[in-house]
Amino acid sequence: MDPLIRPGTIRLTKATVSFDDRFTLSEIDWTITPDQHWVITGTNGAGKSALAAALAGIGDITGGSIQGLPSNVGIVSFEAQAELIAQELKKDDADIMDVISLGTPVSEMIFDHCQDHQIASELVEKFGLTTLLDRAFRKLSTGETRKVMLIRALANKPDLLILDEPFDGLDVATLAMLQAHLASIIDTVPMVMVLNRFDEMPDFITHVAYLDKKSADNRKGKKTGDQGRLALTVDRQDEAAFNELYQLLHLKTTDLSVPEADPTHKLPALDPSQPLVKLTQATIQYGDTVIVDKLDWTIERGQHWQLSGPNGSGKTCVLSLITGDHPQCYTNDIFVFGFQRGNGESIWQIKQFIGYVSTNLQWEYRVSTSCKNVIISGFYDSIGMYTKPTDSQKKIADQWLALLGMTERADQPFNKLSYGDQRLLLIARAMVKHPPLLILDEPCLGLDEMNRQLVLALIEKICQGFETTVLYVNHHAEDQITGIEHYLGLEKNH
Repeated sequence: MDPLIRPGTIRLTKATVSFDDRFTLSEIDWTITPDQHWVITGTNGAGKSALAAALAGIGDITGGSIQGLPSNVGIVSFEAQAELIAQELKKDDADIMDVISLGTPVSEMIFDHCQDHQIASELVEKFGLTTLLDRAFRKLSTGETRKVMLIRALANKPDLLILDEPFDGLDVATLAMLQAHLASIIDTVPMVMVLNRFDEMPDFITHVAYLDKKSADNRKGKKTGDQGRLALTVDRQDEAAFNELYQLLHLKTTDLSVPEADPTHKLPALDPSQPLVKLTQATIQYGDTVIVDKLDWTIERGQHWQLSGPNGSGKTCVLSLITGDHPQCYTNDIFVFGFQRGNGESIWQIKQFIGYVSTNLQWEYRVSTSCKNVIISGFYDSIGMYTKPTDSQKKIADQWLALLGMTERADQPFNKLSYGDQRLLLIARAMVKHPPLLILDEPCLGLDEMNRQLVLALIEKICQGFETTVLYVNHHAEDQITGIEHYLGLEKNH
């Protein structure tokens, strides 16, 4: 380290960092001093998460240098969260001698991986996880899983705390508590956050780094992958520069046109006099723990709904009752799309009427297939493509790719894209067949501001039509959509 550099400073000098063959951070010049707290923002695929990962020592430095990285770095990210989930799922494949893994309990996930058990215990109580310590980690909701990740990082007394979208998937009360806790440690722990929402930026953030991307060409002019570059850094006290960046990230997409449905792929007609969904006294219970208690809910055709509630209140469980993915759907009184559940109907007879987007779906969509095929797979409700698509379906997929600004990525592998770009494609996959019911479980999770506005505008367009009823699940009150006039709030029972 240069002796003139202040102790505790991190300096990237023309740093080029490669992440396999899929992405490269190109010639990053950036200095972080111990008294600064940064937010990294930018467009989807620009390398926000990659830059945060580089600060944790991840990636291969192929040019320039990175100096001053601390040895004890706490990092929370979607990638790390997905990796933990994947590790737990692998235990299902290791049922040697017919011994089925019950999964790692939450207590072990937290206390076996932290330095300060007192801080961990305090955070467990603050995050409301005390009653869940004996539950298997993989049985938690998305928000509860994120809380475990945060506790592990905060209880390790890191010299640098890296938080990649720390507030996504958290309910309002938990978000406020986390912001307050982070504010209490700003004098001892420098922080770098990846945030797509400017309105979630904590007051203690001092600087903003904005990334954009460009496609790299080799000497023969062929695409060799995307590169991310640090386009600008802004001191938050520079009001003029900060406002310009704010406007850049809040550009509103207009004149959107949703591609038409496939005229050759018609769904069976539904009885217009029947509701799409009717749950009567629906109850979900694990042992003595009641997650959902005697819920009555009817969704009529054309009634757009917003479903909200704190982490662990059963939102995802209720959705899985509707889709037929929950084992207790056969022990409940459920009417969906003309079928009374439990009378011999197949799950695919139900799913054909539903378009669906969720974080769990994104974790499950691990097959290696092209971006175009991901969209086309929505016609068949499949993960991956196992049927030869029609010319009409290929054309509609191309229209969706153009709408999302991904025409040039049609043949790229889905699993090589950034988290936000994957989410956009899965939303297109859910919308492609204009289903009678479109279920969007936190559809904006992981998206930058411009793409968030694009998604919200697309959903608004769907709500204006007559073919699709929208069921929209979210934590963010500001993401309300014109056309959604019905609201169901769930409460935590345990």
